[in-house]
Amino acid sequence: MLKGHQTWVFPNKPTILSTGTVVGPFEGKGPLAEDYDLIHGDLWLGQDSYEKAEKKMMEEAFEIAIRKAGLQKQDIQFFLGGDLLNQIISSSFAARTLAVPYLGLFGACSTSMQSLALGALLVDSKSANYVLCGTASHNTAVEKQFRYPTEYGAQKPPTAQWTATAAGVALLGPEGDGPKVTSATIGRIVDMGISDPFNMGSAMAPAAVDTLTAHFRDLGISPQEYDLIATGDLARVGHQIARDLLIKHDLEIPEEIFTDCGILIYGEDQPVMAGGSGCGCSAAVAYGHILNRMKKGELKKVLIAATGALLSPLSYQQKESIPCIAYAVAIEA
Repeated sequence: MLKGHQTWVFPNKPTILSTGTVVGPFEGKGPLAEDYDLIHGDLWLGQDSYEKAEKKMMEEAFEIAIRKAGLQKQDIQFFLGGDLLNQIISSSFAARTLAVPYLGLFGACSTSMQSLALGALLVDSKSANYVLCGTASHNTAVEKQFRYPTEYGAQKPPTAQWTATAAGVALLGPEGDGPKVTSATIGRIVDMGISDPFNMGSAMAPAAVDTLTAHFRDLGISPQEYDLIATGDLARVGHQIARDLLIKHDLEIPEEIFTDCGILIYGEDQPVMAGGSGCGCSAAVAYGHILNRMKKGELKKVLIAATGALLSPLSYQQKESIPCIAYAVAIEA
């Protein structure tokens, strides 16, 4: 199963039986609106805090995925989830509602593919039959934790990104008609000394490149093996840096197949600075837009490399740099 230094190949090819995607009103005005299962009309979701709203989005996403698969909550063996809030409270409180065995994860914005890789490992090794893998983020909850409360009205630089209000969940099973998870490359921590929380794309781009090069090296394949390669949420600044770094590694990915979830999620006219970010960004785009394209036959084989910046308010206050990571998962129709 281990191929090369850091890549798992799944001989049994676990199936993505269903997905659930939930987004906020701003994301619902973007170009991918038709790919989401549920679009909310306000940021509060009927809750009395943004943190509770984030938890509710995750609950709704896994309820949608379970229903679409024709299963019940008691059929699920494990829930693998994480988020950006302190002590991953959204995932843990959502797991309280789900009431199945739970593995809490923290990969920051890389959690979507971190959970999918580990979920596929559980199913492929027959350690579980049905596994839920998911994550969520909420713009205003994350902003007030990592930057400034929105009421403060702080001006942001062009390198900053807009945290997506979104949740995405995938339900894995041993067999079925859905797309198959065929391999996953587990990333290493890469820290280039960047400490600016308003420049996440630049901080995460080297980690994305490190994982992508490891994936192609371990499997002995070229980027042309895939119809689409999407990084998690580097947005426009980080995506261009990643392209430049890949060329320096003699690994140029054709522009027509190389994209980024942080670029795809918002339209050209939406004021999001460099683009989107947040745990829910890559989750909603991958489990909504990209998998829908696979179902339509537009894509046969994709590689999604979700990226995460593993800082915290405490590490920032202590003037630490930002360690980053990326997890790449291959999915075939």
